Amino acid sequence: MNNKKIALYVTGSIAAYKSLTLARLLVKNGNDVRVVMSGGAQQFVTPLAFQTLTKNFVFTDTFDEKDANEITHIDIATWADISIVAPATANTIAKLANGIGDNAVTTTLLATPSTKVIVPAMNNNMWDNPATQRNIQQIEADGCKIIYPTSGFLAEGYEAKGRMIEPDEIIERLESMVEQNNRLAGKKMIVTAGGTREAIDPVRYISNNSSGKMGYAIARAAMNAGADVTLISSSETQHINGNVNVINVSSANEMKSAIEDNFNDADALVMAAAVSDYTPATYSEQKIKKNGDELDIHLVKTPDILKELSKIKDNQFVVGFAAETQNLLDNAKQKLAKKKLDLLLANDVSNKAIGFNSDNNQVSFIDETGVFKKSDVESKDKIANELIDIISERID
Repeated sequence: MNNKKIALYVTGSIAAYKSLTLARLLVKNGNDVRVVMSGGAQQFVTPLAFQTLTKNFVFTDTFDEKDANEITHIDIATWADISIVAPATANTIAKLANGIGDNAVTTTLLATPSTKVIVPAMNNNMWDNPATQRNIQQIEADGCKIIYPTSGFLAEGYEAKGRMIEPDEIIERLESMVEQNNRLAGKKMIVTAGGTREAIDPVRYISNNSSGKMGYAIARAAMNAGADVTLISSSETQHINGNVNVINVSSANEMKSAIEDNFNDADALVMAAAVSDYTPATYSEQKIKKNGDELDIHLVKTPDILKELSKIKDNQFVVGFAAETQNLLDNAKQKLAKKKLDLLLANDVSNKAIGFNSDNNQVSFIDETGVFKKSDVESKDKIANELIDIISERID
């Protein structure tokens, strides 16, 4: 990403030191960077440091007007091609979610019509707080793009989620966002996410450990590429931009019906959900009471959704996932052929670093020629962007 006008907003987190490197990388890539800092940010790094790196005046006070011919915060807001908030504190995110403009950062962002990219950084308890999660959901629904925090060593001295990702990875994500813009415009895509739940009685069910993170990352990447996205999800813990049409389901049969309702009009389907292979043969309308040391539940196969879709597939580009614990590539290649898929992503879920619930993944991309690409161990968002690159090249 180069030759862009970029407004970099720095707020009061210890991660502000990383923003110096981010500013340097943006300038090095040929971008014109203007920095806006909150009072809290100035407790960690100085405006002079950013001014030295960017060769531009750093805006820190809404009422500090350097030029009588312009209103500085409006000028920066309308000047920027892209606005990046890195680090974005829980406080700043809350203000953005509720339209509060009480400092140089939030006032300028309120007046910004162009793309806003939010890079959160905070303690894990602050990140997990329901209010923060509601605010993230709100600003995403309002059109902000979120580069989610990762797990790592926090300022508090322990490992947890909330750490701002590294500047070089932020640059990489920004490039993907810019390059993918409108690549799938006019295309309709279905993405599935989460592990289905097969009810035993009103309080119990059979399921698996899938969090839905991979499916949601793919839905976000497809939306960023301009696609009209329908997300069919059994996950109740993930959130997505309001521009994505979300259909909530629970069981394999519900997921199958939702896909079939939308499949004929779709250009592509990415089946990232972990669909349960078996479901109870009978459902108890009342809670099964504990009686004896054993309980026998008779299970029957759930519908093979991809196999059924292969019978009605027209020109849709269909992508499957193979989550395996052994014989990864052999099992994946068999699945590709058996279900007549255009592309399959295989991953080893026995590896806890890249398995269910992890923020990272590692996949092998497989088509009829075999493995044509293997990712590094990297974020699910990055893998989602790689997948969208491939789909956008092959979908026609």
